[in-house]
Amino acid sequence: MNTKRMALIILKVVVLTLLLFALYSLDFLGLSLANSVRTVPATVLLVSFLHASVLSYPIVRSRWNGWRLIGAMFLLFYGVMYIMTAIEAVYLPEILPPHLVLSLLVNGAISAGAFSVFAVWIHGRMRGDGEGQEPNRRLVMSWTQWAWKLALSAVSYVFLYILFGVLVFLPLAGAWDPKALAEASALSLPNWIIPFQAVRGLMWAVLALPVIRMMRGHWWEAGLAVALSFAVVMSANQLMALEMPAGLRMAHIAELFGENFALGWIVVWLFHRAHGSRR
Repeated sequence: MNTKRMALIILKVVVLTLLLFALYSLDFLGLSLANSVRTVPATVLLVSFLHASVLSYPIVRSRWNGWRLIGAMFLLFYGVMYIMTAIEAVYLPEILPPHLVLSLLVNGAISAGAFSVFAVWIHGRMRGDGEGQEPNRRLVMSWTQWAWKLALSAVSYVFLYILFGVLVFLPLAGAWDPKALAEASALSLPNWIIPFQAVRGLMWAVLALPVIRMMRGHWWEAGLAVALSFAVVMSANQLMALEMPAGLRMAHIAELFGENFALGWIVVWLFHRAHGSRR
């Protein structure tokens, strides 16, 4: 990639950053989602830049164009940023009250939809919607392979959820804010939390599938796109969670980044090809 093209991409990312900052500043349903813009605008600008950067990569390297690419990016952005956040209301109603979930999802749909359309347009990928000339064998596999790969994705997420919770979140939160950690530990989790996280693992895998299918180049490019999207979009979002104590918030960010980055690579490695096939 030459210097001129790189400079142009950086300029486009800056424009998308400003767009996201504007979208995060709007509260379409009176949910007070824009409070963080008024209190910590620099943090929201940083989050906007991180989100715009990692979401630009799969657009630039996609073999898809047009509305097909817009749909894939909307699913990725909306799913990671909003659905995976809203679903926590099922087992953490004290942190995210259920009556706010619908408003969060509607606000998110508007923001993610506007960003996806504008991002594909500004990167010059609106024309056409085909796969291109080169054959694409990704995600072409038997139902048996689909079944065990989805099951392994669910198990992998449960393992990472426990591993990073024990080895990352608890030590960091205990060191940075032991009082807040003690208060948070008093919140009782339901006894069905493990199967619930397995379902979330399946959802993470579904969010990765369009990116795996649409990316050109080697499989590791799809792995990098999915891993960064999962890790950065989800964890950077927590920088705006001002209601959480700072120590817990930073520990949670480290936990989320690590487990989601690892999960992204695992899912792409599982699904990018038909394992056991010579094709």
